[in-house]
Amino acid sequence: MSQKQYTASSIQALEGMEHVRMRPSMYIGDVGARGLHHLVYEVIDNSIDEALAGYCDTITVSIKEGNAIEVTDNGRGIPVDFHEKEQKSALEVVMTKIGAGGKFDKDSYKVSGGLHGVGVSCVNALSNEMITTVYRDGHVYQQIYSKGKAQTEVEEIGNSDKRGTKQFFQPDDTIFQELVYNYDTLAARLRELSYLNKGITITLTDERHPNEDGSFQTETFHSEGGLKEFVQYIDGNRESIMQNVIFMEGNKDDIPVEVAMRYNTSYNENLHSYVNNINTHEGGTHLAGFRRALTRTLKKFADELGLPQKEKVEVTGDDFREGLTAVISVKVMEPQFEGQTKTKLGNSEVSGAVDKIVGEMLTNFLEEHPNEAKLIVQKVVLAAKARQAAKKARELVQRKSPMGGSGLPGKLSDCSSKDPVISEIFLVEGDSAGGTAKQGRDRHFQAILPLRGKILNVEKSMLHKVYDNEEIKNIYTALGVSVGTEEDSKALNLAKLRYHKIVIMTDADIDGSHISTLILTFFFRYMKELIENGYIYIAQPPLYLLKKGNKKIYAYNEKEREEKTLEMSSDGKGVEVQRYKGLGEMNPEQLWETTLNPEHRILKQVTIDNLVEADSTFSMLMGDEVPPRREFIEKNAIYAKIDV
Repeated sequence: MSQKQYTASSIQALEGMEHVRMRPSMYIGDVGARGLHHLVYEVIDNSIDEALAGYCDTITVSIKEGNAIEVTDNGRGIPVDFHEKEQKSALEVVMTKIGAGGKFDKDSYKVSGGLHGVGVSCVNALSNEMITTVYRDGHVYQQIYSKGKAQTEVEEIGNSDKRGTKQFFQPDDTIFQELVYNYDTLAARLRELSYLNKGITITLTDERHPNEDGSFQTETFHSEGGLKEFVQYIDGNRESIMQNVIFMEGNKDDIPVEVAMRYNTSYNENLHSYVNNINTHEGGTHLAGFRRALTRTLKKFADELGLPQKEKVEVTGDDFREGLTAVISVKVMEPQFEGQTKTKLGNSEVSGAVDKIVGEMLTNFLEEHPNEAKLIVQKVVLAAKARQAAKKARELVQRKSPMGGSGLPGKLSDCSSKDPVISEIFLVEGDSAGGTAKQGRDRHFQAILPLRGKILNVEKSMLHKVYDNEEIKNIYTALGVSVGTEEDSKALNLAKLRYHKIVIMTDADIDGSHISTLILTFFFRYMKELIENGYIYIAQPPLYLLKKGNKKIYAYNEKEREEKTLEMSSDGKGVEVQRYKGLGEMNPEQLWETTLNPEHRILKQVTIDNLVEADSTFSMLMGDEVPPRREFIEKNAIYAKIDV
């Protein structure tokens, strides 16, 4: 038997740019929609860094026809002079070498954004074409690249008194699975950046679809109030218990810290933390420092008022965060990230800096605003009472059956597999559809849990009411996760999660959409880790069955129905169209072949692209404020089909 020789020639030493193209997910997360949008963020981060250094105040982003992107700023412009070590222009070094740039020179940039430091050269490597234009020292310079390699020299192409950098790039269609930019996704990130960097003006324009008058959809983001306005934006759909946003700003040990916070009447905690403009959704040392200072300062104030003793409750850290919306933003010279997605800050020195600044400034606020301070403490005491009730309810959720059984809900039709990696559970609307799904499923790896009616709206419910709800208890016990600690009542332990695919399967009508939204709200508020780990999916059952003679085709949306009806009727207009109003209208075989069978079904994975926008959307859809919800429905009515 001949064996392939394993010698020195078998070892591939990939240059940086080649490695980016071979393993793009290592650099930008994935090659789907998230990675595609990450390219834009990497380029914008360079412009934001110029702003942080004090040289840029205007950034424009344009989505061009064909989904190319152009980003322009009025910063200093990338240097174009000769780089001695690399023996080429500094511009070419920055654009074609991984790890090259001014961010590593502490005299050029005190702090910089960008998560992994891969920068604009990574964008270049993953683009079919990239054109960099530099306006600097009265001249205009340009260089063209393809797939990370320079196609021209750095050329002087004119004179200009402008200053800054313009980056144009077309993502590589051989690498990305998704090539269409989402305007709302980009707008959400640019809005976030404008709040985090007050005074900067960022404009987004979509040049792909002109309006009737020839104009384009465009939006300008600018904030003078910074984090104070950010909290007001996040809390826009909630009822505040205090007029002012508490704002704290300081610098300790060369770490600039900004914190804005306000309490509302909701039962959820909304903490958003950032390091160098990066959303650290896994938290870290800056968040730990904030929580410690908040608990210590408010507990001291509450004890001085004597309210906890009077009401005979013991308050914990959790109670101080109920109904709190806060944004914590720190700038760190050399951030160390850890955690599963590298979005957890590890620098130990940051914790003390945040703790000290928040402790001092929050104490001052409480002393200067006694009425608002008292409102906060009263809210905290109420939260402590509710937590005690919730603790009992939570213990009931997790208590095993007294007969020594599994304690699983009676309505659950479990699968025989005990391997969570291959096991799936379908949360199905109603007993009728549940019965069909039980008959149509593959019992080896698919479990069915029918839910009776609409589950509780957790957005408007106290903690103990959530744990008391029968349908929610069934979801917890079926999934097998343990929930809640004394310090964090919503913390999940995923070690015993029984299914790695949790699929919401509801009817394709208004009621079904409402039930889906209620379940998603519950997962977002109480089991966010399931979404962040990619375990939550939404099933896409077909809307229509098209039949002609012995031929049958399923259509999953209105457009598909029109196209396939036209196709089937091309040899005569006699196609029978059946509209499915509910899953129960399908027989088990049809449900299997369209919605349950992994080979043919369509499942949509639920992801969180922007925590702030997701939080805002859930509070708008499921909260008490009617006008923003009406505006949302009217804006999106074009996508809705009303059943008559």
